Amino acid sequence: MVRMSDLVAASNAHKDQLRSRALSRRDLLTVEQRVAAAEAIATTPIHLEIAPGTIVAGYSPINSEIDPFPLMRSLEKMGAELALPVIVKRDHPLIFRSWSPDEGLVRGSYGIFQPSSDAPDVDPDIVLVPLAAYDRAGHRIGYGRGYYDRTLHQLRAMKKMTVIGIAFAVQEIEIVPALPHDEQLDCVLTERELVDLRRV
Repeated sequence: MVRMSDLVAASNAHKDQLRSRALSRRDLLTVEQRVAAAEAIATTPIHLEIAPGTIVAGYSPINSEIDPFPLMRSLEKMGAELALPVIVKRDHPLIFRSWSPDEGLVRGSYGIFQPSSDAPDVDPDIVLVPLAAYDRAGHRIGYGRGYYDRTLHQLRAMKKMTVIGIAFAVQEIEIVPALPHDEQLDCVLTERELVDLRRV
């Protein structure tokens, strides 16, 4: 009989290899390619309903992640309120704090920029999620700490929401070895296309 712990260990080892390859491809992109990709995703139609009070949570890019700020500014112009994630404690879900582009940020865990503790906590309706790799079924590989899986599981239990993975096209892989606790994306947005997995 195969134990779940053995399946998880094998899946994690496979994910480590896939993550490393996808990040290597991402790291090879030039500054010009990164800037062009960030502008491209900002102008791609996502067909989101931005009602008054809709909260969109993005993220502060680190390392070679695609920059979501141009997209966030576009969504703000459509009427969205913006937020950014904050790591409160290891092995716990993220929280989100309200933020606007004219407000400064402070360094938090892992050196990631985040809103100050004065900013109010919010529960987003749309979450833009960074990733290391993705497949066309909406499965993602993160960085192995599980923050987004825990967070999305908690948020989805509270309300209906849309989760969009943001990535460069070079981060696509054929199949992500997903486990039951892995949260699936509703869409994946790259500089080339929107992979829309929402049920009509």
